[in-house]
Amino acid sequence: MTAQHPPILETLRFHWHGEADCERFAQALAARPGITDAFIELQGTLGAGKTTFVRHLLRALGVAGRIKSPTYAVLEPHELRDGGRAAHFDFYRFNDPREWLDAGFRDVFAAPGLKLAEWPDMVPGLLPVPDLRVDIAIGDGVDEGADDTRHVTIQALTPAGVALLA
Repeated sequence: MTAQHPPILETLRFHWHGEADCERFAQALAARPGITDAFIELQGTLGAGKTTFVRHLLRALGVAGRIKSPTYAVLEPHELRDGGRAAHFDFYRFNDPREWLDAGFRDVFAAPGLKLAEWPDMVPGLLPVPDLRVDIAIGDGVDEGADDTRHVTIQALTPAGVALLA
């Protein structure tokens, strides 16, 4: 049996030449209608900038206080400026799919609000289809300032995702 993959409805590619480019993209995305109910998957190696992107997006949505990686807690909830909620997941240390049910994550995904998931591959078959899949790759060392360069591919997998990229 082969796995079913959602169709990719639209793909955008960017080169971020530093954290300021990441921040500008996050601010533009935060201004899009529908972002506060989106589900965004974040792909990339350790240190690629997944959590940095989440921090900039949540700041742009009005989250105050410390925004930390949920690597050990798995989930960090946040209050948005408009009264909405955001759930930032990091499944890097996730070991057992039964933890998904025990932790009540199904309920979190069923509720309104922004969901951001790092390391979604660690929970195969448990997550809904994301609106956007953001893949961040570290630069190849060829470009000027390559240590800060990121190659970013953003795929819209739902009509809501296409609207976010419009």
